[in-house]
Amino acid sequence: MTAWSLRYEDGTLVLDGCAEDDIPAGFSWDPRIDRARAPASAYAALVYLARARKIPLEDRVRGYEKLDALRPLTTRTPRAYQSEAVLAWKAAKNQGVIVLPTGAGKSFVAELAILQARRSTLVVVPTLDLLSQWYGNLRRAFGEEGIGALGGGSHDIRSITVATYDSVYIHAGRYGDRFGLVVWDECHHLPAAGYAAAAGALIAPFRLGLTATPERPDDGHLAYPKLIGDVVFRKEIPELAGDFLAPYTTEVITVSLSDAERARYDELRARYKDFLAQNHMSIRSPEDWQKFIMVASRSKAGRAAHKAHMECKRIVQGGERKLEMVADLLAEEWGRRTIVFTNDNATAMRISRALLLPCITHHTDVKERRYWIDAFTKGDVMALVTSRVLNEGVDIPDAEVAIVVSGSGTVRENVQRLGRILRPRAGKQARLYELVAENTGETFTSERRRDHAAF
Repeated sequence: MTAWSLRYEDGTLVLDGCAEDDIPAGFSWDPRIDRARAPASAYAALVYLARARKIPLEDRVRGYEKLDALRPLTTRTPRAYQSEAVLAWKAAKNQGVIVLPTGAGKSFVAELAILQARRSTLVVVPTLDLLSQWYGNLRRAFGEEGIGALGGGSHDIRSITVATYDSVYIHAGRYGDRFGLVVWDECHHLPAAGYAAAAGALIAPFRLGLTATPERPDDGHLAYPKLIGDVVFRKEIPELAGDFLAPYTTEVITVSLSDAERARYDELRARYKDFLAQNHMSIRSPEDWQKFIMVASRSKAGRAAHKAHMECKRIVQGGERKLEMVADLLAEEWGRRTIVFTNDNATAMRISRALLLPCITHHTDVKERRYWIDAFTKGDVMALVTSRVLNEGVDIPDAEVAIVVSGSGTVRENVQRLGRILRPRAGKQARLYELVAENTGETFTSERRRDHAAF
């Protein structure tokens, strides 16, 4: 029987010993080297296949350690659903996605999975804020010596390493054989082409995805079962609220436009709708919107229609009476830490200036952002205004109230914003207000983003 020999080469696997007419699934023939080649992520399947077919395999790929001596320094007791999640992941051959709401302890689930796998681990996160949070959590859980970081100026590879998605994209080919377990936090980011390619360059046979919102917003399907695995465990906000998350209520408040805003909105909306009708178009999906952009770009009337649509959005998202309602709600909820969410920076800055509130956008530098979040946590500042930058990736456990002035039509964003205020605390009652402009396209947008069990 011909033996196989497998080696790792810059994010891919090269297989010696197999004939061109007997290539394993997932591999393809590379005529440049007369060998079979595959993405590194095919490693586990190839090893299982060799065992099943009793083919001797010289494994020159595996560069990760077994962490037999790994012991947690913390003594936290897992909640029942956290233990169930890890058991479900183990039953799925240590691959798959665990879906839990923000505040339900996904990072602790990852710590349990690391203990279960006992392999060198790479934890991948989307932001530098999350890199810092995970780095601190893992050092507290497992000790300072074994934890490394890749990203934000750090390049320290250790047995357990936290890295940003961007850093993994850059270095996957270099370190792809060094980890037996990869944990993707906020794994709904993974389908981006570059990140997906980086996932394919990692050999890790153990793979865990963590998210509160796994589906793609366009068609509701999972985007990455081949990269991580299917959803193996799922709990929604209502299942945990009151016991493991703060109890909460939501309220949709309809707000009218001013007379001047209404007249301008109706005029612009008619211009936009007329263009759609003349071109026999309707907007029901992202693909329809892309088609509109292409058609609109070809004519002066089309560009005017696009401009009219964008101005309609600005009127709806930041109307005068919405600002007045924000002021009223802040007064009503006085003494409770509140986050005001908008869909765009301009509206966030307008509310900030009008109500003298700190504003955090993607333009806010890291030190200033940290200053205001710390002040909010301490209670020195009781309200923050933000566009989308605080939707995820920042731990603000003391937030109690969310005021959604405007947002996208995605369920994901609304679940994330609700999750910001659900960290449990004794006596806490979370509340989310959503402001919707009356008799505008925002009514449909609101219905779309609330089409979820949490609302």
